[in-house]
Amino acid sequence: MMNPIRTAALLFCQLIWLIPTGQAQLPEDETIAHLWNEEVLEGIRNDFARPTVHARNLLHTSIAMYDIWAAYDEGPTETFLLGKTWAGFECPFDGVTIPETEEAILDAREEAISYAVYRIMTHRFGDSPDGEITMFNINTQMAMLGHDIGFMSTDYVNEGPAALGNYVAEQIIAFGLQDGANEAEGYAADCYQPINPNIQPEMPGNPDVIDPNRWQPIELTLFIDQSGNPSTDIPEFVGPEWGEVVPFALDSADLELLDRDGCTFHVWKNPGAPVHLDSTSVASGMDDPWKWNFAMVSVWSSHLDPTDGVMWDISPGNMGSDGSFATDVADFEEYYDFFEGGGIHPGHPVNPHTGEPYEPQMVPRGDYARCLAEFWADGPDSETPPGHWFTILNEIMDYPEFELRWRGQGPLLDKLEYTVKAYLTLAGAMHDSAVATWSVKGYYDYTRPVSAIRYMAEMGQSTDTTLANYHPSGLPIIPGYIEVVEEGDPLTTWNPDAVGEMKVLAWRGPDYVEVPFIDEAGVGWILAKNWWPYQRPSFVTPPFAGYVSGHSTFSRAAAEVLTLMTGSEYFPGGLGSFPVTMNQFLVFEDGPSINFELQWATYYDAANESALSRMWGGIHPPMDDGRGRQIGVEVGIQAFHCAEGYAFPEWAEGCGGNGFLPGGYCPGDFNADAVVNVGDFLLFLSAFSNEWAGPYDFDGNATIGSADLLVFLTLFGDVCL
Repeated sequence: MMNPIRTAALLFCQLIWLIPTGQAQLPEDETIAHLWNEEVLEGIRNDFARPTVHARNLLHTSIAMYDIWAAYDEGPTETFLLGKTWAGFECPFDGVTIPETEEAILDAREEAISYAVYRIMTHRFGDSPDGEITMFNINTQMAMLGHDIGFMSTDYVNEGPAALGNYVAEQIIAFGLQDGANEAEGYAADCYQPINPNIQPEMPGNPDVIDPNRWQPIELTLFIDQSGNPSTDIPEFVGPEWGEVVPFALDSADLELLDRDGCTFHVWKNPGAPVHLDSTSVASGMDDPWKWNFAMVSVWSSHLDPTDGVMWDISPGNMGSDGSFATDVADFEEYYDFFEGGGIHPGHPVNPHTGEPYEPQMVPRGDYARCLAEFWADGPDSETPPGHWFTILNEIMDYPEFELRWRGQGPLLDKLEYTVKAYLTLAGAMHDSAVATWSVKGYYDYTRPVSAIRYMAEMGQSTDTTLANYHPSGLPIIPGYIEVVEEGDPLTTWNPDAVGEMKVLAWRGPDYVEVPFIDEAGVGWILAKNWWPYQRPSFVTPPFAGYVSGHSTFSRAAAEVLTLMTGSEYFPGGLGSFPVTMNQFLVFEDGPSINFELQWATYYDAANESALSRMWGGIHPPMDDGRGRQIGVEVGIQAFHCAEGYAFPEWAEGCGGNGFLPGGYCPGDFNADAVVNVGDFLLFLSAFSNEWAGPYDFDGNATIGSADLLVFLTLFGDVCL
């Protein structure tokens, strides 16, 4: 509960701010869509860590903003919900009177968007753990914009933009109450029940597990929720039946209805079953793919020490991703570096925007791995992965090198137009990533590393059949990383009974961190039954099954969307970055030991880091990662084309358009700068050998090839009139 004095102060401040003062002006480079998206993101940070729920919140607020923009557009843009039927939900719409001037149209859009997002947020976030703070923030925002929150009319025909905003919110809220999310019952599952008893990470081992392949609820003495509120309740599985939620762009061909444990699950883009522990096999431990997967997570935990002397060049020139990933168990050993960490990192030879190599950046591996784990984490104070990619998108649109051109082509767009269309597109991908990922999580109900590693530690070791502690379900022995405690081992100094137990070289856990701002747990030998993910002791691991990784799915879907939407896989200027400050950035413990930057040349680089962070964080094995990325690829592309079909119906590939650009453009002038020059040539090269119709396809054969190049060369130097 909030402090009553703090609550009273907030309410007093609200009373002051809620006096309308007349409509305020936004900063020149700010849009009303960005302003309210930031309020949504802050509302998410003040709520429980529910990636499913918040992907849905981001979609619904994005639809509201987009539809209001489209309602005042006299061009070909299609509304998404207004005047349409979505999954059986009818949304009547009689149209609006469009003002005569561009300034008046902008004012109408800004007012309607403000009321719509405000109403949706009031409905969705008012009862969140720190709902008082969220309500104070959005009430203040409405007052600063000069809007009367007491205006409740939905008669948009007669009472204008504010009423339209209220109407759009009303319709979206009504849709949400019947879209399969079970919002009215707090998003509770109707059928799913865990089969395993709770794991208690504060106690050694995992002695009571029934099926080590299945998920376990986390039981802690004190659980701290997303907003920092303490609770003794055991978090339930978030969204095990989320596959029943109406998707944005997923096709019925992607859906299977599968039965398990007396429940019917809606499973989208089914990746097939993950590997399971074979408790009957007497084969060497590392020959079991299940043991290999979870042993790798334990080995990577040994990397979380910046004093081990391992230095990495983490610049895009060395750590850049080519977009590849592995989905088959047989390919994991080639893709992931089991002992040193990371995956395939071919790097990018040069920055394509500068033509210069990326400057090396040498950083302790232990700092890099820890910062990745925390930067991409979705625990307390996070906007969760869907929101994280919105923060990245917002930053991208503010880069000085960024141009407001859809697909990086065609004319410059108004910033509000670009923003609402970009939000709709990314939100659709994040929403469908949640639907697909959690449909798989719910059905397969797969274990987490903390459960699997501690279970194997309870069993013993599965490598040497001659030892007394042999068990086919035990940990594999990996010299230097996973071993048997022997007589004289330092671990027996305080625990003589530890002889014969399993030990791991790993991050030592929260017991070694008394004050996080000054203490480091470090890496050392610990009993395997005490293994701990690199997380807060009040959080441990997300309250839902592992397979497949949400981070992997969300991030790869976002990378696909951003690549398509911007017309380039590269960040504007060829470099995205996030500064990491020595001894200030880390929250789980003190660190990092030096100042550096997380850097990405491409959106695929960032997505790759997000995926790998979950293994260093002790949250996912490789099995969860690769198949999550594959779902993300498909979801991202589908969502992009669906959104484009509304936002640019005459351009949209596969939606009745001719590819990208409207008719009447100057042939060869792909960047619309009124001349066919080197910039256009570089864009043409980016499309070369692709198989789609569009402005580069001069001969109309649906392939960008040599014949098109010859046509382009004849146009080179033309000035567009």
